[in-house]
Amino acid sequence: MQTKRIPLSVVKVGILAVALSLGGTLAFAASGGGSSGSGASTPSCPKGEVWNAHQSKCAKATSGLDDKLLYTQGRDLALAGRYAEALTALEAVKNQNDAMVLTMIGYSKRKLGNADEGLAFYQRALAIDPSNVNTHEYLGEAYAEKGRLDLAKTELVKVAAVCGTTCEQYQDLAKVIAGAPTGT
Repeated sequence: MQTKRIPLSVVKVGILAVALSLGGTLAFAASGGGSSGSGASTPSCPKGEVWNAHQSKCAKATSGLDDKLLYTQGRDLALAGRYAEALTALEAVKNQNDAMVLTMIGYSKRKLGNADEGLAFYQRALAIDPSNVNTHEYLGEAYAEKGRLDLAKTELVKVAAVCGTTCEQYQDLAKVIAGAPTGT
């Protein structure tokens, strides 16, 4: 199944509407320190806690919140540049063998400067779902950032095999490769 990226503002409105219509809980991860100003505007909570909008208070990240909701919020925070906060939600997901959870943990760790740790999460994700186009894109970006354009280009070929050369993941990785410094 191919995942299409949706603007964060649309995702947040949709999640809020669904959660509230079902009487559900909406929780955004936070590890303190406030917003980076890059999109997701959520209240800050102490490290290890997430925002529970239904109860209008912070709660322990392990307090039984829904995995799907934690993943969605973690992904949204990561894509908004709030990587440490994203990790709070993503690491609270009970099913740590989900390829997309592992991918977004890897993405967040890589963006925080832990490239090798991020690569390890991408490899775990691909062991579960070898055709995950998002994981291949992010793995290729990581290789390009490390100056391993040979490996980045290998990932680009894998992305093309899954979704073609016109999908967003292919286009994004191709741009990163084109702008990456050469090296070993």
